[in-house]
Amino acid sequence: GSSWQSSQPHCGLQPLHSRRHHCRTARHSGPSKRSSALQSKLRQIASVRGETTKCSLSLRQMRRVVALAATAHALQLQQIAHFEKVSIKSPEAYAPRQEVTVVDLMPHLHRLVKESGMKQGCVNVVSMHTTTAITINEWESRLVRDVRAWLLKLAPPDDRSFIGTDQKIFYKHNDIEVRPDSEDERLRCLENGWNVDDEEELQRWRDQEPINAHSHLGSMLLGSSESIPVVDGALVLGQWQSVMLVDLDGPRDRSVGIQCLGFG
Repeated sequence: GSSWQSSQPHCGLQPLHSRRHHCRTARHSGPSKRSSALQSKLRQIASVRGETTKCSLSLRQMRRVVALAATAHALQLQQIAHFEKVSIKSPEAYAPRQEVTVVDLMPHLHRLVKESGMKQGCVNVVSMHTTTAITINEWESRLVRDVRAWLLKLAPPDDRSFIGTDQKIFYKHNDIEVRPDSEDERLRCLENGWNVDDEEELQRWRDQEPINAHSHLGSMLLGSSESIPVVDGALVLGQWQSVMLVDLDGPRDRSVGIQCLGFG
């Protein structure tokens, strides 16, 4: 369609008497090359759709189709597809002890929507870890304490974990001394840079593994992603709603994937 638009920039916008005169001239002088091309294109469309009727659009109607297509093209919004991996720094050195912390992600979301230029669409937020979660709720310090207590009640920690108590709770995931116990887990360790076929490195891997099965379970309860609509360049959320990262095995550095998809 772009070649037709450029060769007839004022098509469909000329005065009525001029269009009539042009159509009479076209009828007397026979179909133009552009007319033939348009008719051929429309026949192809009809053929693809399985239509057997002969295309009978007049030259004037075909010009109108081209003019409307040119207008739609001129009004077409810019497509936006922007992804960023955002780093969330730990408040202290790496020492995971299954502490539950909540981070407000709204400053990052507002920044990325503005930088992307997106006006209509959505923002997808995804956790990049198996012991963190993404949720939408109120960002309030005392509620964070309630969330921690609620999660530890639903998924109490193993007696062997840093925050474990004598409740006779033991998760199979935390039997570090027998892991990896499947070929699948062994291959995942190798893919992530741990040569567990070497006895010394296998022990180093086991030593750094936290006793965190309950953290995985808490993450599954909350979910790993959220999608937020964007209308007229603004995130569509309730007055007290915030998008938050919930870390169930901190403190440690974390990452969140944020993707803007839509039109600018």
